Amino acid sequence: MLGEMWQFRGRYKILHITWFAFFLSFVVWFNFPPLATTVGADLNLTKEQISTIAICNVALTVPARIIIGMLLDKFGPRLTYSLLLMYAAIPCLMFASAQNFNQLVISRLLMGIVGAGFVIGIRMVAEWFPPKEIGLAEGIYGGWGNFGSAFSAFTMALIAGWFAFGAPGSALNWRAAIAGTGIFAALYGVFYLFNAKDTPPGKAYRRPASARGIEVTTTKDFWLLMLMNIPLSAILGLVAWRLMKLGLYGTGTMYIIWLALLGLYLFQAYNCWVVNKDLMTGKKRYPAEDRYNFSQVAILELTYIVNFGSELAVVSMLPAFFEGTFSLSAAAAGMIASSYAFMNLAARPGGGLISDKLGSRKVTMGVLTGCMGIGYLLFSQVDSTWSLPLAVILVMCCSFFVQAGEGSTFSIVPLVKKRITGQVAGNVGAYGNVGAVLYLNIFSLLPGWLGGGADPTPAIEAASTARFFQIMGVAALIVAALCFVVLKEPKGSFAEAHHDEEKTVVPNTSPILETESI
Repeated sequence: MLGEMWQFRGRYKILHITWFAFFLSFVVWFNFPPLATTVGADLNLTKEQISTIAICNVALTVPARIIIGMLLDKFGPRLTYSLLLMYAAIPCLMFASAQNFNQLVISRLLMGIVGAGFVIGIRMVAEWFPPKEIGLAEGIYGGWGNFGSAFSAFTMALIAGWFAFGAPGSALNWRAAIAGTGIFAALYGVFYLFNAKDTPPGKAYRRPASARGIEVTTTKDFWLLMLMNIPLSAILGLVAWRLMKLGLYGTGTMYIIWLALLGLYLFQAYNCWVVNKDLMTGKKRYPAEDRYNFSQVAILELTYIVNFGSELAVVSMLPAFFEGTFSLSAAAAGMIASSYAFMNLAARPGGGLISDKLGSRKVTMGVLTGCMGIGYLLFSQVDSTWSLPLAVILVMCCSFFVQAGEGSTFSIVPLVKKRITGQVAGNVGAYGNVGAVLYLNIFSLLPGWLGGGADPTPAIEAASTARFFQIMGVAALIVAALCFVVLKEPKGSFAEAHHDEEKTVVPNTSPILETESI
């Protein structure tokens, strides 16, 4: 596969145009942080308001990834990705034309939906590549696409400067830069619509009988599904609490939001009941060959909390850590910290390739997660007495295991149950954002906890950072142990075709949507 990857035809064309679609979605999703100070100066925003906008940017990504996963399984990745990229222009133009803080918040909440684009390509790549190559293919898609966040960090200020013809400070034309990314994404969405196909010629696109909720195959798995859905709503409740603490609204509004989130959970539970009603009432029983264990989805959700969730959290705090620990300039600290994100180009495909070649996706997942935990525990010991090059090397090593773990996670996701791959990818992806929000809130609250509520001293700040890395390290080691105990080797992990894939060849016309009878 490595030798053929640079061919721009057949499945490799689909891989390349799909990872670039993901790349653009992340450029759009992360187009605010590089311009945050410029936007703040132009609209007279406080630091708390800028922090609020950053939280809003990820808030709706949790439910959006679940919803996108449902739409993906029903309508196919080509149409779903194309429409999402076209939609990206709307929040970008809203943000670019905003005149006050409230307008910025609304547009950024809507922007969080664009962050759900990742799950779409997971199924697209799974349709075009066999299980024996799925790790590397999904790793290339995830790693190269995820690089969009780093690309945005390095180029948005430059692009804004071009639009402002070199004018300094708040005169930078951030509005044109933000709007431009959305317009470009929308144009690429049109290109993707006419150049991508859901499946290779002669292969039917398989979808579940209903995409309203995840289909399970045993009653025990249904109750596990109900349990695992709780954090997806609870984390939004935490975001609502955080926004209240920042003064965006009062406690009364927060309680209303909490009630709405409870209603959202009950609505989601009802949809899952509708999909699995015949199973739960005993009218339907799945044959052994058609069953899957939902525990496999649950453990993958936990792995994505500790790898992708921790990545988003570390990327947010690492520049300030280097700046304060080694007395660097903000620019130098930002460039050094960016090495963490740059590792995505090689680490995530590397994790998928290791998963393909090692012969056991279970062992790969457990080892990479364990090494990640050890890396975080080692990094918790970094202080000003360390040499800067040694600290950078440790960051890059730790980053490799984090992002390789992400690649390993999504080398397994498409192998759980083919017809619900979109929903599985959506739920696992949503848990990554659950982890990010959880870790970021822990990081922000630790100085107050350790300092007894007083203004934190530099020593308390340093102790809080060390404790933060220790928490992530211990969490990763616990999940690694669960991988060895709970995770099972997927059926046909290294086969030429997915184990539940139909062998019937259909006419080579337009992509076919097939409803499977089960």
